Order: sequence, then C-alpha cells, then structure tokens
Amino acid sequence: MEYVSYEEFKKMDIRVGTIKEVEAVPETDKLLCCQIDFGEMDEEGNKKLRQIVSGIKEYYPDVSVLINKQVLYIVNLEPRKIKGFESNGMLMAVDGKEGKPVFLISEEEVSSGAKVR
Repeated sequence: MEYVSYEEFKKMDIRVGTIKEVEAVPETDKLLCCQIDFGEMDEEGNKKLRQIVSGIKEYYPDVSVLINKQVLYIVNLEPRKIKGFESNGMLMAVDGKEGKPVFLISEEEVSSGAKVR
C-alpha cells in the first residue's frame, strides 16, 4: 500500500451528488453518462448539473433506478474525455457481491453538494 500525506488527502473534494439524468454511452457495454446535481447554480441562477461518466452500465440495465439516488463523488478531478463524453468527477463505490458496485451513501438524505469532512 502506498501512503498519501494528510495534506494530499485534504486536496480531494468529495461531495454528495444526486443523479438527475442517465443515458447509456453508445457502443459501450459498461458506460453510463450521468447528469449530477451538486447544488451548483449557473450565472442566471438556474440549477447546474455536472456530467460524470461511470462504468456501471452492466449492473443497471434499468437506469431509471438510479434517478434521484444520492452517491459520493470526487468532484475536483481534472475533466477527462471518455468515448467522446467529458467526465467531470468520479463516482465512489466499493466492490460488492459478484463485483456489483455498492454506492457509498449517507444514512439519510442530505443536500446535494454536501461536502464529506
């Protein structure tokens, strides 16, 4: 195991995001493109969603079960293009039974964008 310093760890911005929209990334078996609410607003005061691509498609054939689910994300990763879609963060999950991702969630509903501390 490689250790990171506390100062390095503090650089990670981990927040609760609420999944608002999901679509399959065409011509892939694993990728979903999700629009996530982190409580951010645009210049006009409208809710701004952040796009994040996650490799969980094979476990969620009915993507509607993901809508309004609150999940933890790392939000300060550099944007990355994945199969033509820009991803602006990373979903946090652990490997469950048979490899199915288990989302890290809060015990109760919290505000979108709540920071992990």
